[in-house]
Amino acid sequence: MWLRVLGSAAGGGYPQWNCSCPTCRAVRDGSRPARARTQSSIAASPDGRRWFLFNASPDIRAQFEAFPAMLPGDGRATPLEAVLLTDAEIDHTLGLLLLREGRGIQLHATAATRATLREGTGFLNTLERYCPVDWHPVVPGQEVSLGGLSYRAFDVPTAKHDRFGTGADQGRVVGYRLTDESTGRTAVYLPGVQELTPSVRDELDGIDCLFIDGTTWHDDELIRLGLAEKTARDMGHLAIGGPGGSLELLSPLPIERKIYIHINNTNPILLEDTPERRLVTEGGMTVAHDGLEVEV
Repeated sequence: MWLRVLGSAAGGGYPQWNCSCPTCRAVRDGSRPARARTQSSIAASPDGRRWFLFNASPDIRAQFEAFPAMLPGDGRATPLEAVLLTDAEIDHTLGLLLLREGRGIQLHATAATRATLREGTGFLNTLERYCPVDWHPVVPGQEVSLGGLSYRAFDVPTAKHDRFGTGADQGRVVGYRLTDESTGRTAVYLPGVQELTPSVRDELDGIDCLFIDGTTWHDDELIRLGLAEKTARDMGHLAIGGPGGSLELLSPLPIERKIYIHINNTNPILLEDTPERRLVTEGGMTVAHDGLEVEV
C-alpha cells in the first residue's frame, strides 16, 4: 500500500496563526531549521490510483493541490474513494465541507462521531444540503474491505471532554489498522492517543508502519509556555518525552517505520536542531512532514 502524509501538524497548523511561541517564531523568521506544516491527515491507496482519505482537515484544498495523484484526470472525477474519520474534532472534519463540490462523500465514521457531527453540531445536516453523504458505520473490531485495502478500527480510550454532550464513550476516538490485501502488510494510523493501554498495544503487534500521536513533547508543555491550562493528557494525548512517554514505550518495538504525526506548534521536535529532535531520531522514530510518502 501507499501512504501519503497530506498534513502533519495538530489543530491550527504550524505556525499557528495566533501563536508567537518559540517554535512558531522560528519558522516564521527562518532563524532555525524548520518546515511549515498543515493540519494532520493522510491518504492511503492499494494501487496508487484509488485513494482513501483519513481525516479531512481544514487545509484539504492546499493538500490536494500539493499531491498530483489526488487531482482529477478527466472532468471532475477524482481518485478520492472515501473519507474515514478517527473522531469528530473540527481539525479532522472541517475539510468535509470543502468536498461539497464533489458527486458525494462516502463517509466512514463511528456512531459516536456521527452523533456528534449530526446532533451535537449540526455539521452533517449542513453538509447534506450541498451533497449526498453516504455513511458507512465504523464498528471497532470489525474488518472492512475497501477493495485491495482493508481496515479494522479499534477503540482508543480517552478522557477528553465530550464538548457536545452526546453521551457516547465507545468509538469517540478510534485508530485504524490498515492491511494491504495482496501482500498482508499492515500500517496503523493513530493520531490521537492518551495512553498506550494493553488493548492499544495489541493493535501494534506485527505491523510494518505506525503513524502515532506526536502532539507534545512535555505533558505540561502548553502550561509551561503560558498558552493554556490543560495538559496533553487533558486534551487526549500522550506526551513524547520523559518516563512513560511514547518515545520510551515505542522505541523498542520492532516496527519497520515509526512516524510521529499530529505535532502541535509548540513541540520542539519541529525544530530540526533541538535535543528533542535528536532523541526522536536516535530512538528510531521519524518526524512526519507534509508530503512524506511511505510504501508499505
